[in-house]
Amino acid sequence: MAEKIALRPALPADAPALAALFRASVEALAQEDYGEAQVAAWAARADDQAAFARKLAGELTIVALIGGEIAGFASLKGADCLDMVYVHPAFARRGVGTVLCAAMEKLAGARKAATLTADVSDCAQGFFAARKYAPQKRNMVFLGDEVLGNTTMTKKLATANENTP
Repeated sequence: MAEKIALRPALPADAPALAALFRASVEALAQEDYGEAQVAAWAARADDQAAFARKLAGELTIVALIGGEIAGFASLKGADCLDMVYVHPAFARRGVGTVLCAAMEKLAGARKAATLTADVSDCAQGFFAARKYAPQKRNMVFLGDEVLGNTTMTKKLATANENTP
């Protein structure tokens, strides 16, 4: 039987837990695709918890819970930019990312977005490709002395007219 994944809006009090989840996710799940210094620079983006909390609060951020524990989170910037999707390593490959992405795609559609765009890390490209996101361009992200590559991917969202027979 599949585990029940519950979703709720992120709360200001969640910020420290989400920053820790972000760091744990990056440190555990990005090792195969990025070097040690790149992973450290990426994970350090959560070191300033106040800035991280402001970023989460400035976007539509939801959390996924399994058994009452925060298993992951995702944020939508504006109507059409999937800014962050992170799953705690203890909950990886258990459907959390899929549930978060599906919810964000619905929310973007409700905001009248025709396409959802995400800058996807190398370690997440297969996941997004399986969700029918198509690569558009390669990017370089500068974090201090480190440069990380990612790929802008887009997904065409169904519109209300397309769902009508």
